[in-house]
Amino acid sequence: MSAQIPRSMKAAAFDQFGGPDVFQLKELPVPTPGPKEVLIQLESAGIGAWDPDARAGELELGGERGFPRIIGNDGAGLVVAVGKRVRRFEVGDRVYAYDFEGGFYAASVAAPAAAVALVPPGVSLREAGALGADGITALRGLTDHLAIRAGEKLMIFGASGGIGHLAVQLAK
Repeated sequence: MSAQIPRSMKAAAFDQFGGPDVFQLKELPVPTPGPKEVLIQLESAGIGAWDPDARAGELELGGERGFPRIIGNDGAGLVVAVGKRVRRFEVGDRVYAYDFEGGFYAASVAAPAAAVALVPPGVSLREAGALGADGITALRGLTDHLAIRAGEKLMIFGASGGIGHLAVQLAK
């Protein structure tokens, strides 16, 4: 199922490694989601502390790939299409996501459904754009690994760190 999806999008991409000046605003094809992916029309994207290293070619996240390259590992927006095997999300859902492959410095991104979560009530898409990597790590730690249920008590060590402070808020 999908909404009307344009064929091309704007993206901050680069054709060679280097400093901030390698970024160009490019018109690129909108990605097609695979069977286990969600296509997100992005409202916001997080900027990772590792992004300058990825841009400079000093850090390769998600395996080697060619140019033009779009970096950015997390963001938030609206689901505009879901892959054939995706059941947790529907077109129109407000979501945030992360993907080590990058691609979030663009108007749209195809992200693995396993790395996508619904934006909590009261959180804007702008705010949720920075939740992806740390927020989903915290959420999956609470739900998938610890299987925390409503009403249970929990002590979180390292609650002042990037993941810990989000785990406290999500657990609450």
